[in-house]
Amino acid sequence: MNKVMSRTVPPRPRHRPPTRRDTRRPGGAPPRTAGRPAATRARNPRTAPETATRAQSPRTAPETALRQPRPTDLFADRLLAVLSGQRPVHWMLRHTAGRAYDDLARLAERGPLRARGMRPVVQDIGYYVAGEGALEVFARVATGDRLRAMAFRLERGEDLRWRCTAVETGPA
Repeated sequence: MNKVMSRTVPPRPRHRPPTRRDTRRPGGAPPRTAGRPAATRARNPRTAPETATRAQSPRTAPETALRQPRPTDLFADRLLAVLSGQRPVHWMLRHTAGRAYDDLARLAERGPLRARGMRPVVQDIGYYVAGEGALEVFARVATGDRLRAMAFRLERGEDLRWRCTAVETGPA
């Protein structure tokens, strides 16, 4: 006796799976809508062909992705924050090596880049590669119409982290 077993297909649920309860986008942003059809776009003389192509391109191209800031820029901003009194000296403790922390503490006492009413800004940065894993950096710091100079040396340690090993500012 051969019995033929028939399979019964369970009915499909009429609701969404439990993982998709809320279809709204985060942050209250409006839902995405499809662009106008190509025929409508072609009939509109004010729409440039570049606009139509740009709308279909991927969200972020590799060329426009954000790059990591260079160590010269990071250290210039960090040292400026300490030397202008915006940050305490110990903020640079793990970013310095050797006598640089003592030099920085001595310079910060004098406050060479402090200015009343205006916040100093790094205007220009240049560097010289002194050797493998060593950079000598100079920066122009602007406070209003006044320019000051700041120089520092960066060395890359065995752990591949950059550390400041010397700091100087222009004459007061």
